[in-house]
Amino acid sequence: MAKKKSKKSTSANPVADALRQIVADTYALMGQTHLCHWNVEGPGFFALHTAFEAQYTELFTAVDEVAERIRALGAYAPGGLANLAKMAGFDEINEDASDEEMVAHLAALHKSTVSNLAKARDIAGDAGDSQTEDLMIARIQVHEKTIWMLESYLK
Repeated sequence: MAKKKSKKSTSANPVADALRQIVADTYALMGQTHLCHWNVEGPGFFALHTAFEAQYTELFTAVDEVAERIRALGAYAPGGLANLAKMAGFDEINEDASDEEMVAHLAALHKSTVSNLAKARDIAGDAGDSQTEDLMIARIQVHEKTIWMLESYLK
């Protein structure tokens, strides 16, 4: 079977390009959070299992919103698990990691995502795209709250 030629993965729009990175980061973070949800063990199981589920559910909704914003800007949203993982560049956690390793890992991934969200926010602001800028600000707030919660667990 012949491979289809893929469409250009980037656009002439720097805002859309920055959002493509956010989709990759968010999708990869969602996958890592889901892995932690499935495999968490120990005394904190119930609390973490529930927290991780709430987090990956929120990320699933968020990635859809960001991807739809990319489409509204006239560009294509990235896809494919291998492509998204490569774009995100996140290290993956072992399936048998401890609860504390999981929490620390996810906190670090959220911090990386916040960094890229801030870049996307600034690019949108510079472009006068207040809708995207507002979306990035809202996403930063969600991730910063999650970082606070995860890091509080580790104290």
